Amino acid sequence: MPESDLALLTQAALAAGEIAQKYWQKSPEIWEKSDDAGPVTEADLAVNRMLLADLIGARPDYGWLSEESDDNAERLTATRLFVVDPIDGTRAFIEGARGFAHALAVVEQGVVTAGVVYLPMLDKLYTATLGGGAKLNGVSIVASNPVTEDVASLLSARPNLEPQHWPGGVPPVDRQFQSSLAYRLALVGEGSFDAMLTLRDSWEWDIAAGALIATEAGARVTDRRDQPLKFNNPLPKVPGVLASGPHLHAQLMSRLTGPASAA
Repeated sequence: MPESDLALLTQAALAAGEIAQKYWQKSPEIWEKSDDAGPVTEADLAVNRMLLADLIGARPDYGWLSEESDDNAERLTATRLFVVDPIDGTRAFIEGARGFAHALAVVEQGVVTAGVVYLPMLDKLYTATLGGGAKLNGVSIVASNPVTEDVASLLSARPNLEPQHWPGGVPPVDRQFQSSLAYRLALVGEGSFDAMLTLRDSWEWDIAAGALIATEAGARVTDRRDQPLKFNNPLPKVPGVLASGPHLHAQLMSRLTGPASAA
């Protein structure tokens, strides 16, 4: 049995990748979830079954929160719990794109202490522990920290840059997109992009692992109101996410929360 939570998560993420590859680009069965919650495939469910068995089998006293498991209140009293998204970027997976991820985290008293984001089709394994830094394929990574927002690269869906969201003016950024929220956060951590933003309330399983990776790489990661992220909430959502180097984070947050620009 792996001695550390990070080793356990890493082992489970690699196993998840092996399962997902058996279904990728092979027309897996797809269902639509209720309440417009998006699609789920037989691959998501197969990965979830393995993760539940392996992770809880190794740490039976930990709580459990997964996108593909029914939630229950027992996790709220757990000192530690697993927060997992078996396949983050399910739509990308269905389309046969490579940018889907397995996102696995351990949360203790509302704080992420270990996280793994694994993209099997891109051979990218991001890992982090609280206070221990972040790595990509075993090599330490550092987030960018531009001093100006001019032409900063931002991973975000297009609606997030509509003017009504920016009382201080829409920032002059180069917007790009990736389906997986976990991957967006990891890309900020590795310095390939300067920032990521989602203004929508975000499920904890989409962001827990990636938030730790970005933070340990030196990025500032908060909700859209500039508050620290807290996990294992009764409703497992947080009010959006902004992740970037400290200088850029301050500038973007000022535009999000600041007074409207003069006409």
